[in-house]
Amino acid sequence: MHKEDFINYLRYEKRLSSHTVIAYSNDLGQFFIYLKSVYSLEDIKEVNHSVIRSWIVSLMENKIMARSVNRKISTLKSYYKFLLREKLLDTNPMHKIQSPKNPKRLPVFVEESKMDSLVEDVSFEGDFEGRRNLLIIEMLYSTGMRRIELLNLKESDINYYNSTIKVLGKRNKERLIPLTSGLIVLIKEYIEQRNKYIQIKDEFLFLTEKGNQIYPGAVYRVVKDALNKVTTLAKKSPHVLRHTFATHLLNNGANLNAIKELLGHANLAATQIYTHNTIGKLKSVYSKAHPKA
Repeated sequence: MHKEDFINYLRYEKRLSSHTVIAYSNDLGQFFIYLKSVYSLEDIKEVNHSVIRSWIVSLMENKIMARSVNRKISTLKSYYKFLLREKLLDTNPMHKIQSPKNPKRLPVFVEESKMDSLVEDVSFEGDFEGRRNLLIIEMLYSTGMRRIELLNLKESDINYYNSTIKVLGKRNKERLIPLTSGLIVLIKEYIEQRNKYIQIKDEFLFLTEKGNQIYPGAVYRVVKDALNKVTTLAKKSPHVLRHTFATHLLNNGANLNAIKELLGHANLAATQIYTHNTIGKLKSVYSKAHPKA
């Protein structure tokens, strides 16, 4: 069904990140399995909008979240546009497909006092693993970068002279994020420990004890274990630290456009969701300060 051609188009022409390409590939794979198992279809020309709609319904019946369903729909839209462009199809059945509405969810974040407690009171070992884990927490919270961005960091991305770090974001878009003096100290301490005790096999900044690039699950566990010590939040993921970074900046008076650039958002709408988290603080200030409150 021209899956490989489409994947190569995403990888080499659209130049999407490997993470995004894998997601597209997985979505298409699930769709093709459904076509074959439910409708015995192996020719994409035989697939109409009713078949696509039935797949979407099956996803929702299986409690797949609306956000995930919409991503799969987006994958199909890109796939069918590619087929039309390559003249492999004459019509696009996706024109009749509507995406389910995403329920608005406020970003989960950790309170400032608890983040202070995490970085000041929670002890990390002074060995390679301890210094690496502390740096992971500090890097995510102090820069707001995504987990995949942290995984792909290289030592050459750090500019000590300008106190910045270069991050490769979505759609391979580069951005520079300032580094605090404290974070630079942690980076240097970690690199010194890493170079001294680890046989380096990869060029990436964050490595395992075997010298390979650290993997996503390991970063998730580092964050979860650390947050477990200071908060009872149900969700304890690297993305929570990204939300925390943005919310704390906004609460302390940072400009929304500046936060947008730091986060690497394509548009301001994606950043504006953090303003909802500051409403509670504004109400609290109002009730304490206004004479009629």
